[in-house]
Amino acid sequence: MSRIGREPVTVPAGVTITADNGVLTVKGPKGTLTQDYDASCISFKIDGAVANVVRANDEPDVRAKHGLYRALLNNMVVGVTNGYSKTLIVNGVGWKVAKQGNKVVLNVGFSHPVEIFETADIKLECPSITEIVVSGINKEKVGQYAATVRSIRKPEPYHGYGIAYKGEVIERKEGKTAGK
Repeated sequence: MSRIGREPVTVPAGVTITADNGVLTVKGPKGTLTQDYDASCISFKIDGAVANVVRANDEPDVRAKHGLYRALLNNMVVGVTNGYSKTLIVNGVGWKVAKQGNKVVLNVGFSHPVEIFETADIKLECPSITEIVVSGINKEKVGQYAATVRSIRKPEPYHGYGIAYKGEVIERKEGKTAGK
């Protein structure tokens, strides 16, 4: 069996899981998430505070889906209870960010400020002038939005300027040396 797939998912109080007609729905205090799944080979067994993913047979593609859907279910449960967030650090001389209403304005070395907007499921915060916190309940959307913000000005290896994830290590390169 799949090591990940056979692990049970703990369902906290206040979270309800329903699976019918190939759609998995998880409702919790922070919101509702849905996910399509392959009902022909995967089913969900929910017993009170524990949910298990059950597969129909041992074919290789079904075994792969077994672990996949267990991980997706766990991410959904964590998302509707705690939520997800990613912190981005802006590093550059004179670079700064500021929140204005439902948007964040980035001054990151361009001739113009760059604006990024909150969406219905993604919230943006600026705890300091060099930090952006992207948060939401869907792990995939939070990660994708953070990657999109990072792509505005990727970190460069010579000075380290750019937008990087908090804790990300930027491999620094040596600059040019004077020739003899």
